[in-house]
Amino acid sequence: MLKEFKTFIAKGNVMDMAVGIIIGAAFTAIVKSLVDDLINPIVGLFTGGVDFTNNFVVLGGDGTTFDSLAAAREAGASVFAYGAFIMAVFNFLIIAWVVFMLVKAVNRAKESAAREEATAEPAAPAGPSELDVLLEIRDSLKR
Repeated sequence: MLKEFKTFIAKGNVMDMAVGIIIGAAFTAIVKSLVDDLINPIVGLFTGGVDFTNNFVVLGGDGTTFDSLAAAREAGASVFAYGAFIMAVFNFLIIAWVVFMLVKAVNRAKESAAREEATAEPAAPAGPSELDVLLEIRDSLKR
């Protein structure tokens, strides 16, 4: 079993996946900051600062009302926090759009680089190989 584990870990794909996960975690922090600090304020400006987070219903309560979702949760009330769910979906859509735009930009850059490489002048033909030179010398010496 240990030998199989070593074989599994030694495969290149596993290491590539590990690097991808680490970079993905760092990328997540960047995208989250982009959305929270740059895009959400702009969206809030156009929507008048709409925030559904504090929209909730207390389930099976004794009629007590709470000013915020945090206060209701702190009091231990059962809450149906539909506003937090709506905001989570909204943030997901924004993040998905930002990631889509980033991937689209990267793909465009890759395509541009591939086109430049394809249109580049072909490399100058290489001279004779070492074997060709040695064979030519041998043939010359035979004459």
